[in-house]
Amino acid sequence: MAKNKKTKIPDNTLARNKKAFHDYEILETHEAGMVLAGSEVKSIKQGRISLKESYCKFIDNELYVIGMHISEFKNASIYQHDITRNRKLLMHKRELIKLGVKLQNTGLTVIPLKVYKKKHLIKIEIGLCKGKREYEKRQTIKDRENKIELDRVMKSFNK
Repeated sequence: MAKNKKTKIPDNTLARNKKAFHDYEILETHEAGMVLAGSEVKSIKQGRISLKESYCKFIDNELYVIGMHISEFKNASIYQHDITRNRKLLMHKRELIKLGVKLQNTGLTVIPLKVYKKKHLIKIEIGLCKGKREYEKRQTIKDRENKIELDRVMKSFNK
C-alpha cells in the first residue's frame, strides 16, 4: 500500500538574518564560502551563530564579514577562536570586482542573509541591499497581511 505522505525536504539552513529582510530591500544575492577555524565550524553546526548586526566590507580588495557572532565551542580546550573576528569570504575575483563596482558611490550595502550547509561545506548567502525607509517597511507589512487575508478567503471559497 502506498502512503500519501509529503516528503520533507531537508533544510540545511543553520542561521538566518530575519531583520535584514525587514530593514533592507534585497536587490541580488550571492553565495560565498568562509574561512573558518575548526572550532568555529563545530560551533556553527550546533547552531550557535548570530547574523544580527553583521555586514560585509571590502578590505584590501577582499570581502570580509564583520560583526558575525559565533559562540565558543565548549570542547575545543585551549584552541578557542575569537567570537566576533572578521571572517574572509571566498568568491571568484570577477564576482568581487562586479560587487565592488556596484557598491562604489551608491547607497547600497552587502548584508549576510543566511548561513547553510552545502554538502560538507558551510556557505553564506550575501545580499546586495538598499535600506528601506520607515513608510516602506509599513507598506511591506500591510501587503503581507493583505496577502494572508486573501489566501484565507480563497481557501474558504474553494472548499
